Amino acid sequence: MTTMTFLSRRCWSLIAGAAVALAVLAGGASPLQAQSVVVMVNGEPITSLDIEQRTKLNFLTTRKQMPRQEIIEELINEKVKIKEAKRFGVDPSASDMDQAFAGMSQRMRLSPEQLTKSLESQGVRPETLKARLKAEMVWGSLVRGRFKESLQVGEKDVAAAAQQGGEPTQTDAFEYKLQPIVLIVPRGSAQSAIDLRRKEADSLRERVQTCEQANSYFKSMQNAAIRDIVTKTSADIPGPLRELLDKTPIGHLTPPEITKQGVEMVALCDRKPTKIDTPKKREIREKMYAQKYEAKSKAYLADIRKAAMIEYR
Repeated sequence: MTTMTFLSRRCWSLIAGAAVALAVLAGGASPLQAQSVVVMVNGEPITSLDIEQRTKLNFLTTRKQMPRQEIIEELINEKVKIKEAKRFGVDPSASDMDQAFAGMSQRMRLSPEQLTKSLESQGVRPETLKARLKAEMVWGSLVRGRFKESLQVGEKDVAAAAQQGGEPTQTDAFEYKLQPIVLIVPRGSAQSAIDLRRKEADSLRERVQTCEQANSYFKSMQNAAIRDIVTKTSADIPGPLRELLDKTPIGHLTPPEITKQGVEMVALCDRKPTKIDTPKKREIREKMYAQKYEAKSKAYLADIRKAAMIEYR
């Protein structure tokens, strides 16, 4: 290393360190935290507080205690990923991250406020989770966008993988046109009321022979609803329902099922063969795509880490 390079790096570290101290003081953090910079990544700090917070978050989500160095490497990778994404214009705003946080809350059947309280009760700041979410979002978008062509999985690849695994290369796949129907039963109703609606559903199953009849019956019936027709393929439908639909004559209703809404059935309006992926082919395709994505992601990260300025303190 030349003297000039050494001095440049030293000056970079001093400037970055001063910026960190000013930022922390401006943010009102404690002096102890202001001095606890562990790594500098392209001029951005990773502090002992960041490491402590990520350790708690990872334990909360995995129930495993990760070694400190693994946490540090994870945080370094995220800094590098976010900088690379910014270079290509992938930079979600604060409101984007709030939406992502709210989306995660919704999937957990919580409000953002409830998720925040849950995290804080475990000693984790919501910003820690948002930082991890941001890295995952921008990196996924960047890798899929930059390497879209090379990540595609062709039909021949799927067929070859299926054959190698002893799976049939051709199995029947269908496209279904479906109309969901519900006979509404108010929550808290007695079992006798539920049984009565089930009997009503069974009676209607015997009478309905076409989707036109289904619309005529259920659109005029009180406490009943018939949804718009939806189109699904074999690969979109869970196995048990797929088997049920394959046994149901076109125009007829599936057997009634008790749900939170009431008594539900599905009118099968059409079923025809399709060349779209069968469930098994889709499973193989998704697995192969994931393998390609993982390999490309690792190689790309290794390349940009080589060009990153990483200084351990």
